[in-house]
Amino acid sequence: MLYFGNQNNCSDWSGMRDLVYYVAVSMDGFIADDAGGVSAFPQAPETVAALFERYPETCPAPLRESLGVTATPRRFDTVVMGRRTFEPALAAGWCDGAYTHLRQVVVTHDDLPECSGLTVLTGDIASQVETMKRETGKDIWLCGGGTLAAQLVEVIDEIQIKVNPVMLGSGTPLLPAPGGPKACRLVAVEALPSGVVLLTYRCR
Repeated sequence: MLYFGNQNNCSDWSGMRDLVYYVAVSMDGFIADDAGGVSAFPQAPETVAALFERYPETCPAPLRESLGVTATPRRFDTVVMGRRTFEPALAAGWCDGAYTHLRQVVVTHDDLPECSGLTVLTGDIASQVETMKRETGKDIWLCGGGTLAAQLVEVIDEIQIKVNPVMLGSGTPLLPAPGGPKACRLVAVEALPSGVVLLTYRCR
């Protein structure tokens, strides 16, 4: 287990909230398979417990009781996602979203069902998220998908990737067509259970 810098509080000196792209990825750089699924990623209970111990707010609200997750948010009070990332919540019948304990922001140009507690963004997404970063509060979790992350690459402050010991071969890339080289600085490496490695990069 290796650490570089302070992985629990990596906000920079600006005083703005960080936008953190925190997502699981395969060894070959895909965050989902061709069908948008993530079932190939290990779901060992000890790995899940370690991740929710770090960021309990990333546990979906409907699962918190069954998984014994009771802690309050440690880093994030807002989650930003694209329509495809939001879709599984709708399929599960969670019309109000999976993260009702956070401010939920969905980026979509399509109509959503009548759901409460959602903020919908369209248009110039990067500038709107940059405005959100200037608001008072905890950091902002960008949970996917890859296409949205590519649109926001210039305003992402930190990337935390959970590298799973599996190769998908194809699927949704971590950052499709991000628009050219972008240097980031590795600040932390941590080995988690079941062969998962958490890499933390500062990008701004």
